[in-house]
Amino acid sequence: MNTGTAEQNAQRQARSLLVASRPSWRAMAPGLIFGILSGLSAVLLLGSSAYLITRASEQPPILYLGLLVVGVRAFALSRGFFRYLERLSTHDAAFRALGEVRVDAFSRLEPLAPVKLGPRRRGDLLTRVIRDVDGLVDLPTRVIQPLVSSLTVVGLTLLAVLWFSPILALALAGLLLLTLVLGTLVTETLTVRAERRTAQLRGDLADEVVDLVGELDVLIAYDAVEAQLQKVAELDTRLRREALLGARGAGLLAAVFAGGTGAAVMAALLIAAPSLQAAVPLGPDMALGFGEVDPAVLVTLALIPLAVFELAAAVPLAWSARRRVLTHARRIAEIAPEPERESQARTATGTQQAQLLAGSTAGLRVPSSFAAELVPALELRDVTVRWPESVAAVGTPISARLLPGQNLLITGPSGVGKTALALGLTGFLPHKGQYLVAGEDVADWSPEELRREVCLIEQQAHIFDSSLRANLALAHPDGPQAVQDEELEQALRAVGLWDWAQTRGGLETPVGMFGALISGGQAQRIAVARGLLSGARILILDEPTAHVDPETAVQMLEELLGATGPERSVVLFSHTPVPERLINASLQLRPA
Repeated sequence: MNTGTAEQNAQRQARSLLVASRPSWRAMAPGLIFGILSGLSAVLLLGSSAYLITRASEQPPILYLGLLVVGVRAFALSRGFFRYLERLSTHDAAFRALGEVRVDAFSRLEPLAPVKLGPRRRGDLLTRVIRDVDGLVDLPTRVIQPLVSSLTVVGLTLLAVLWFSPILALALAGLLLLTLVLGTLVTETLTVRAERRTAQLRGDLADEVVDLVGELDVLIAYDAVEAQLQKVAELDTRLRREALLGARGAGLLAAVFAGGTGAAVMAALLIAAPSLQAAVPLGPDMALGFGEVDPAVLVTLALIPLAVFELAAAVPLAWSARRRVLTHARRIAEIAPEPERESQARTATGTQQAQLLAGSTAGLRVPSSFAAELVPALELRDVTVRWPESVAAVGTPISARLLPGQNLLITGPSGVGKTALALGLTGFLPHKGQYLVAGEDVADWSPEELRREVCLIEQQAHIFDSSLRANLALAHPDGPQAVQDEELEQALRAVGLWDWAQTRGGLETPVGMFGALISGGQAQRIAVARGLLSGARILILDEPTAHVDPETAVQMLEELLGATGPERSVVLFSHTPVPERLINASLQLRPA
């Protein structure tokens, strides 16, 4: 029952992604119309050229061929012209929709980072976010558009053949249907499994390549480079093998349609040839009920299946592309399910209470001194936090109360749940119990609202391979474009980095990938400066002195805690001693 429910949920998530990746019918209409016109031009080009060549062999006066010559030229030009317009309009609509799909995918991922993405390695996650998301663009370009345009043109062509010979039209339709069924069965049998395994192997190969490149120094140190290269080579071999299986399916599909095309041409000749005999002076009674067919019309009817089957070959390919798109959608839905609708509005009672205590309707960021005396900045009442699908947690329910401007120290042995609690306070992990910020229960807040008020500064602060300015400006609540140099300088002075920056390149000082050009302590100070620029009222510091010696740690804590100011509260997680003069309260976590 649970398995069936999970499968149904996965299918629903995939369908929602497919709906998002499909442009509106209004946006797709030009591409569909141009595709139909291009297909009709191809059929008319083949038919008119066959008729022209056959008629010209009879050496009639040139005036009788003038209109045919103009028609052949017109259809030859219009085929490419309409094909270009179809590609242009279809891809324009598809890429516009893809932009929305990318935003939707990242909006699904954002609430899950950093701990709810499951056991996904970096390479596979990168493949799903980039390759699988980009693969959704095939829905309008390789599924919908080919199906609609090819089936429409094939249907109109069969109606035209029906006017000349009903029996030939029925035979052509029967052979076409048989070929489509066989071709679809071939692609389903030979390629469906290969395509699914190819998608997974691409992710596995990306994982191993990322490990090889990202951890090359460690692999060299332990003489494990060759072993890692062997893993990459084995996965590459398996990936090529599965790709070849898919290519075999495409080859067999082409063979099936080649056979079907030949059979249709032979059927056209066998059915229409007796009618041709009625055109000779033996009399109309020899027509066998088909009417008179002259040689030019016979050649045209015999060659029409070439165009019809060429257009119909897009149907199995579109069906196969549909399966690939569905695989892409399921892989994305596995890591980024559609988020549940969270309440964006707070309860009226809580909002009115906060406004009354603050003495202003400006919100929670700038409380009055009266509110600061009465309303704790942070309050925990029997709160527990757990990792997803894990027994590791904050062992016993904890309670704490922190006023604005105060610092709370949380200690405990390794593995007791300090990091889990830090992630829970910022909404990255679910919590049980009552968690209040400025007197309001955060259960009524969205994750974005919570993180505007509570900022987490992790133990391993991520430093982007850019300038000092860019690493700081991204934290500004109004966006990097709104930050002023004076604000950046003030934040750097507060954390004790301004003098150091002046000896380098100022705000343009490069920091290197993952902070390779700076020390661990400097990286942590940059992270705290980000927290100051974010405007959050509560800063969560998770082991900020893990990279420095004990003497430097005390000095660093004094600078960091002194930089937060009287209006910010700090929750400090540490397994090393912290001077009592720097904290206002402490809490020790114990195993369950």
